Amino acid sequence: MATLTQPAGTFALGTFSAPEEEPFPGLLAEGRVLDLSRALDWTPSGVRAVVERWEGTLPVLRSLADDDSLGWQPLEGLRVHAPLEPRQIFQSGANYRQHVIDLEVAHRSADDPRTVEEARAEIAAIMDRRAAEDLPYVFIGLPSTIAGPYDDVVLPAWAEKPDWELELAAVIAKPAYRVCAEEALEYVAGYTIANDLTDRATVFRRDMPAIGTDWLRCKNAPGFTPLGPWLVPAESITDPGDLRVTLKLNGETMQDESTEDMLFGIARLVSYISQTSRLLPGDLVLTGSPAGNGIHWGRLLRDGDVMEGSITGLGVQRTRCVEQAS
Repeated sequence: MATLTQPAGTFALGTFSAPEEEPFPGLLAEGRVLDLSRALDWTPSGVRAVVERWEGTLPVLRSLADDDSLGWQPLEGLRVHAPLEPRQIFQSGANYRQHVIDLEVAHRSADDPRTVEEARAEIAAIMDRRAAEDLPYVFIGLPSTIAGPYDDVVLPAWAEKPDWELELAAVIAKPAYRVCAEEALEYVAGYTIANDLTDRATVFRRDMPAIGTDWLRCKNAPGFTPLGPWLVPAESITDPGDLRVTLKLNGETMQDESTEDMLFGIARLVSYISQTSRLLPGDLVLTGSPAGNGIHWGRLLRDGDVMEGSITGLGVQRTRCVEQAS
């Protein structure tokens, strides 16, 4: 397991379990955990239930975090699960400028007359126009893909090119429908880490190219979204648009970029999604992945690989890849 680093701020939320016991929603502060199913004057079924009462419960959580007289237990010895179970997952694609440029260059046709430098310059100009004038690109994922931040990642036998995509995830605090970008961050409870795994070989349909992308097939295998370790309150993150997103594969840094490279920030993403869909408490908004995916390096995931993902102030997740049993 990765080092369980203290997140930003005085406390965070998570889901924990003792050996042979059921998971419980917990408050993490100073390396210790408080069982919220016992500490609150109502009994939340999980962290999502806490988020559903976010506005009223947040002051209580602040008070609990400072109370040394409660039944705290050491984090060490507890299993850390995904921090919450979302009802909906909204995933932003092609949202990091450098990442999109790299992908476009990597996938350009063999008869493209442009040099790599010319192609990069043209694509960069397109990305700048897109950020100023266009809309985000968002699709939908399944909650069944959620896994814990230290669970093994099972690589399906059919996945020919499994790849990593470390992302900042926003957790929605209250129902949001048709909200403006100026008010969108008021609907965010906090942030966590997601690794939005993708099988590159099945992103595009081979049998009928005109259909386009197949997000069901390439992204929604069980466990393809390791989440956590913590839900860090938004008030503890000074600027979500300036966080470092870093992924190491077997100790080697593959992704290392700031969220300031995002084409569409969190407020614009939340607002855009809410124009079509009703966001619900506990929903996840994945904000896209920066440059440095496996397809860029020519090195995809395989049995035994260990991914370690971190984002400033949100902790570290560490997952090992295992082949699907035959």
